[in-house]
Amino acid sequence: MEVAPPGMDEADAVTDAWVDLAAGQRQYGSLLRAEANREAVREAVARSIVTGGLLVAYDPDLVGFVMFGPESGTYEQRAEKGIVENLYVVPERRGEGIGTALLEAAEESLAADGAEVISLDAMADNEAARRFYREHGYDPNRVTMTRPVESDIHSKPDDG
Repeated sequence: MEVAPPGMDEADAVTDAWVDLAAGQRQYGSLLRAEANREAVREAVARSIVTGGLLVAYDPDLVGFVMFGPESGTYEQRAEKGIVENLYVVPERRGEGIGTALLEAAEESLAADGAEVISLDAMADNEAARRFYREHGYDPNRVTMTRPVESDIHSKPDDG
């Protein structure tokens, strides 16, 4: 298994993996519409390829990816923060160390770029992901709470 930056010719494969990730997160309460975001994600993937904020695990085909970068907020912070935006390993290869290799490579890259702290999000109901991150030294820092608004006006079709 190799972790490396992808070429632009891998953008579609990474986009497909992101759509799989988003679709899988629906079982944990994610509101992301997987397929409806395909074009926006492909553009984000292309930007991340150019900026170096994307690494892919190959064995020999794509078996996972991680997207990351510096925090882009407008407020002054007491530490430079790096963000792991997405970490995905194809389901049939989980538990083999691929996620660890991707996370560690992203952490190394963020640290080399000046990050003093690294942040990421995990769905509250995704116990496996939260356990994985705790095992790698991440602790909860902030909790996002949501509540549905009852309205037929704002509903969108579910595309999985």
